[in-house]
This record gives sequence, C-alpha cells and structure tokens, in this order.
Amino acid sequence: MVTASPVEREVWRLLAAVPDPEIPILSVIELGVVRYVRDEQERGIAVGVSPTYTGCPATEVIQASIKARLHEAGYAAVRVDSVLSPPWTSDWLSESAREKLREYGIAPPAESVNSPRRLFGEPAVQCPRCSSAQTQRVSEFASTPCKALYRCTGCLEPFEYFKCI
Repeated sequence: MVTASPVEREVWRLLAAVPDPEIPILSVIELGVVRYVRDEQERGIAVGVSPTYTGCPATEVIQASIKARLHEAGYAAVRVDSVLSPPWTSDWLSESAREKLREYGIAPPAESVNSPRRLFGEPAVQCPRCSSAQTQRVSEFASTPCKALYRCTGCLEPFEYFKCI
C-alpha cells in the first residue's frame, strides 16, 4: 500500500471543503468522486475525478471548483483527470454523506448497487423526514437525473431519493 505524501494529504484535506454543485451539503470527497490525488513534483498536482454518471452536467463545475480551490491554496499547476473506469457508483457515498442527505431531506440509496434484490423491483425507500417505509415513487426523475421524486404516505411529504447508481 502506498502512503500519501504530506502534500497529497493536504490536497485531500482541501478537497474535503469543495462542495458538490448539485447537493452542496456534500463535499466531493463525501460524494466519492475523487479517485486519487498525486503529487507529481515538478509537474504539479493531479486529481482524478469520476462523474456520477455519463453526461453529468456537474462534472465540469466540479473539475473547475477543484482547480480553483487548489489554486487558492497556492498550487499553481493542477490537472484534473476524468476517471471513467470503473464507473462511479452510489456505493462510494461515505456514511457521513448518507447521514447528511437524510438530514437535508434527501433519502440516500436504499441498498447497494450489487444487491440481488434489485432484480425483483424497486427498493423500499425510507422517508428522510419521518422514517416511514410507506413511500411511493412519483417520478423517475427529480431536480437532477440521479434522484427520483417520492412521496411519503405516512407524513404526506414529498422528498427526493438519491438513486442506486
């Protein structure tokens, strides 16, 4: 196992403060899109980023935000690489991200993308407001394509669900 250099550890720390543009309560680290940080000495800092899905409009904003944050911190040479393989999965959301989503009113993914239960229909989505499992999907898409719109039949509140991707 390769240990991170002091510069790489500092960059990871700085990136923990870069918000996701679509769900700003999450950092790009909590979202799990930052795949690596490399101190390439004279060539600068390289950061690998995976989009949450192909064509995600937030990808360019995330890349620009990473570069801006590192430039602000004094890193002149920064390169952000697109990492497409393996593709990002909602399984990479950190536990803190899942909890923050609930607190924000967005239901986190209900199960792993590898769950065999996914073969037999929709997962049981729990309401982030009242914790009821009595929910129904209203629309396959919500404010972003990676979320669906649900309604709780317990508290009658609508909410977004971050899909298992």
